[in-house]
Amino acid sequence: MKYRSVFDIIGPVMIGPSSSHTAGAARIGRVARSLFGREPESIVVSFYGSFAETYKGHGTDVAIIGGLLDFDTFDERIKTAIKIAEDKGIDIEFRVEDAVPVHPNTAKITISDEKGELELTGISIGGGKIEITELNGFELRLSGNHPAILVVHNDKFGTIAGVANVLAKFSINVGHMEVARKDIGQLALMTIEVDQNIDDHVLDELSKLPNIIQVTKIAD
Repeated sequence: MKYRSVFDIIGPVMIGPSSSHTAGAARIGRVARSLFGREPESIVVSFYGSFAETYKGHGTDVAIIGGLLDFDTFDERIKTAIKIAEDKGIDIEFRVEDAVPVHPNTAKITISDEKGELELTGISIGGGKIEITELNGFELRLSGNHPAILVVHNDKFGTIAGVANVLAKFSINVGHMEVARKDIGQLALMTIEVDQNIDDHVLDELSKLPNIIQVTKIAD
């Protein structure tokens, strides 16, 4: 079979020549889109390390934009994602950063509209797998491979226990959980990876707990 370009399908679940540079990049973008909850009006993508050196040739740029448009890794539209976004009037900027990252395949995404802004840093660790390492200034470790709940809250006694009780009430099994905070008693981010997709009524109940500021989810 003769490929038409480097962006042709080379496997059953992805578009592009490299699982790290395309499938992983698309997944980073899609996690950002899921957390933002809507299509952004402005996108700034900063590439570090290997991403910065090869993002054009490996299609990392179109992959991330495709993810931000909510395209899955095997979606043919990824090939023309930048044009699709520009036709929608979305402003796009790519930046190449000189800073040496902890992981060579690192991208920082800043997306915004008139309602708000989200900043996310992700790394592609190979085989299409990713980790989200920072979200709006909070350090975290989120694989993106499982459904997850992210809870922004005031760092107050009993808040974590309250969230855990709600999850137990709905028989939701927790696979991984961690809490990041900017300072004692200040804002904190609870990251909870679970074994099943979360219904909105669970999020509603969590949002009504004391000290909870915002609850969002990432679906599988």
